[in-house]
Amino acid sequence: MDALRPRLPLVALAVFGIALIAAPVFVNYPAAIANAGEPAASAQHAPQDPSLAKSFRFDRGGWIYVHLQGAPRDIGYQHGYLLAPEISEAFAAVRLEMTHDSGRDWNFFRRAAEQMLWPKIDAEYQSELQGIVEGLQARGYPLDLDDVVAINAFMELPDYYVPWLDEKEKKKISQTASLSPGADHCSAFVATGSYTKDHQVVMAHNNWTSYLYGARWKIIFDITPQRGYRMLMDGFPGVIVSDDDFGVNSAGLMITETTITDFHGWDPNGKPEFVRARKAMQYAGSIDEYVKIMLDGNNGGYANDWLLADRKTGEIARFELGLLHTKVWRTKDGYYAGSNFASDPDVLKDETTFDPSNLAASANARHLRWDELMRDNVGKIDTTLAEAFLSDHYDSYTKTISPDRRTLCGHGDTPTEGDPGFARRPYNPAGAVQGKVMDSRMAQSMTFVARIGHPCGTDFNARQFLAQHPEYSWQSPALEDMDAGPWTQFRSGERALAYSGAK
Repeated sequence: MDALRPRLPLVALAVFGIALIAAPVFVNYPAAIANAGEPAASAQHAPQDPSLAKSFRFDRGGWIYVHLQGAPRDIGYQHGYLLAPEISEAFAAVRLEMTHDSGRDWNFFRRAAEQMLWPKIDAEYQSELQGIVEGLQARGYPLDLDDVVAINAFMELPDYYVPWLDEKEKKKISQTASLSPGADHCSAFVATGSYTKDHQVVMAHNNWTSYLYGARWKIIFDITPQRGYRMLMDGFPGVIVSDDDFGVNSAGLMITETTITDFHGWDPNGKPEFVRARKAMQYAGSIDEYVKIMLDGNNGGYANDWLLADRKTGEIARFELGLLHTKVWRTKDGYYAGSNFASDPDVLKDETTFDPSNLAASANARHLRWDELMRDNVGKIDTTLAEAFLSDHYDSYTKTISPDRRTLCGHGDTPTEGDPGFARRPYNPAGAVQGKVMDSRMAQSMTFVARIGHPCGTDFNARQFLAQHPEYSWQSPALEDMDAGPWTQFRSGERALAYSGAK
């Protein structure tokens, strides 16, 4: 095993990193392609290092756009090198939240990464993960492979593996540790045919997560791998897959998902979800191929309803991936929505403790709202309406307009009486932390629009929140302001387009 996990000397790497970053090259680009006309900040790369020659990064609209290209190790090295400061900050937030919410120390997650996850990761992605570590260490950041693998599993280890292990060991779960499993993550829809303005596919997604993570979930990855399809996706620093799972590949596959609330299940012999999801985005050229890859080695981690579309055919699908049960629905005229509810009665009965009859629950209230919006806008849905949907503050339970945990643009830090998630963790600083929208024409050119922060445009002030809610003072070392940016367009191959000023 050790032979497969090379570790470069940290002291030597730190010295080498200082030499590399002593004279980085910055290229100032002209006006960016942004709805608000915001200029792209300086792009950064280091042509003196052959591994970095085809990679670069720039800032726009509150996002960091990163182009990665080449063999798996090179893609990883570019990722680790160009995003080293952001990965280090993300690591601090992940370590803080994972250990607090699970009641386990960081060494527990490192052991799980090394002993349970690593042996089941495809060689291609082992190489990419090792490259991230090498890139980080070249910049003087001493994270190692176990840290990086654990970060990549930050959506599955604490929320799926830990509850399964606690039950297996008959461990008494603390009140704090019981808060994380069953959390609501994301609102999304995909529509096609008579439901959309031009009878093309429209897809939209809000990432729901903690503000600790959300303030850092701001990367646009444009990846050209040596093998497989090119990918454009949003993502988290240091993670090889989108992980809130919004993206498009050059085969025309459009991808997003929402999690299944109160799901319970884990297979320690399965393949990590973050590996299968990355592989599916990189190698699936059709809905069937996507399903096949995700089922191969399914470990039950990060159980989702995948909303998929093939822009070549106009077909859309809901792929509900439990551990014991899976089901696929497909259509060329209709819609599928996601707000953390399961649609298969077998999944609900055998794999969750979720109550679909409780209309005060966030997942159910948002489900009703999606159905209302789809019904009321048949034949009119386009990307402009999709942006408005993601910003929606209508609470279908109280029949009022007020941002809370039941609205599509979720605000967990505001009162939501009756919602089980609010009862478990009142005023939780979590909710919709960004939004993304695309249609099939945009997918053809590998383009989407994205807004960082709450899609409604409101900002989150960390200092003010902590002063009002000292019960969350444990987050103070890493909780940051989360400001909303403009809706901004990103395109694969962005570097060349940045010169043209074309939209």
